[in-house]
Amino acid sequence: MIDVNTFSGSKTERVARVLLNWIIESDISPGSSLGTEAELLERLHVSRPTLRESLRILESQGILTLRPGPGGGILVSKPSVDMLAYSLSVYLRLNDVPFVEILRARMAIEPVLVRDAARYGSDEDFDEMEQSIDRLEKSGGDSDVVYKENRVFHNAIARAASNPVLELFWSTISILASGEGAGLKYTERNLTHIIGAHRRILEACRKR
Repeated sequence: MIDVNTFSGSKTERVARVLLNWIIESDISPGSSLGTEAELLERLHVSRPTLRESLRILESQGILTLRPGPGGGILVSKPSVDMLAYSLSVYLRLNDVPFVEILRARMAIEPVLVRDAARYGSDEDFDEMEQSIDRLEKSGGDSDVVYKENRVFHNAIARAASNPVLELFWSTISILASGEGAGLKYTERNLTHIIGAHRRILEACRKR
């Protein structure tokens, strides 16, 4: 039996944290089954409603996927950057953090990331950035393409910097700062500015 009283919080929160620790400590890989509901009930000695609510908490965090029916089950997932960006967006909105502070945070991280990308990046990384810029130039201002290529370009910088923590921060902030999901439209002037900024970053990286 797993002791669910190790942590503080409500019982459902404690069970969720116990399950999360179990996933991490057991090194259960994404796509693997966490077990059946009956097996988890036996391990945890909690009620069925408590277990199900705890599983829903982990599902909302992108840690589990709950698939009903034959061939389904309780599967371990890998939280996505989109999930993190959404959670952070909700937190910032509820705490009345203005959008300009997101932009300031990105501006603070960008020079360090570009410096490290120039230092550690490969020609393949820089070629990926250039190809993204080329696609932007041919986008005709299509917002979906601009969102996508913004993400591709900035993710390429983050990977080239070879710092997984900064890569995660940068990818998350870039999604928030782009206005992705908010229905923002890009004008021709906006697009020209983005392409110019991306070109300058790429040139700085290639010079190293």
